[in-house]
Amino acid sequence: MSEESLPEDAHPEYADALPEYAERVLEVAELIPPGRVMTYGDVAEWLQEGGPRQVGRVMALYGGAVPWWRVVRADGVLLPGHELRALGHYRTEGTPLKQAGRTTEGHLPRLDMKRARWDGGERAEGHT
Repeated sequence: MSEESLPEDAHPEYADALPEYAERVLEVAELIPPGRVMTYGDVAEWLQEGGPRQVGRVMALYGGAVPWWRVVRADGVLLPGHELRALGHYRTEGTPLKQAGRTTEGHLPRLDMKRARWDGGERAEGHT
């Protein structure tokens, strides 16, 4: 994905500056309580800007300093290439998981999205 697909304010004037859109995405990621998750689309909806792809791009480029494992795919599949690291975080935080079936590739669980998904309500009152 190119930088052209990020919102206009995501192009920093200085190479080391964090784009404003990225800052907002990362702020939302930090609001998600332990044991809960938001989808890429949920974060975009929360911000009322961008979409799942833009949020995913921000998380891929800048998400390492925040609880990245709490921003997930809508289908509950663990982030490819980071499954075991994410799974460790989910187990530590008590994030609801669905056990993998015998036919599931790698026998990795999925997130139980009905139980784990956070709507931004409880601790989000101070968000602007």
